[in-house]
Amino acid sequence: MSIYNIDVRTIEGTDTTLEDYEGKVLLIVNTASACGLTPHYAGLQQLYEDYGDQGLVVLGFPCNQFAGQEPGTEEEIKSFCELNYQVTFPLFGKIDVKGDNIHPLYAYLLEHTPAPYQNGDIEWNFAKFLVDREGHVVKRFGSRTEPSSLESDIKQLL
Repeated sequence: MSIYNIDVRTIEGTDTTLEDYEGKVLLIVNTASACGLTPHYAGLQQLYEDYGDQGLVVLGFPCNQFAGQEPGTEEEIKSFCELNYQVTFPLFGKIDVKGDNIHPLYAYLLEHTPAPYQNGDIEWNFAKFLVDREGHVVKRFGSRTEPSSLESDIKQLL
């Protein structure tokens, strides 16, 4: 199985896979709209604007598992992101990123993160996974890691 075969649902409710992103550098992030780290959306959008034409795609996966900080519907989440952070990168339907109902994408990311970047369960909103053009998980960054600090790692993969 590859990361590109995993079933996901877009924020608009369409079932799909990540196959459309094959050959791209991916930054996969579990997001939340009511978190102290929500301003990371601005930095993620900036990375997408700065490096999207070179092959970077930011993928946002809303999650309500951390202090109920993503309580809205997909429609509300999409509207919030567009209005407050001008998000144009792809957003997906709400998922679980840990526990009994962990989404297969996050199970894959956790299982395939190389040492020394394996840190156990997702600890909070805005954990970030960097995936190379071949679909290999390269690094995992903690929730508090500012998106701008990922630039050098992203440039190496582009």
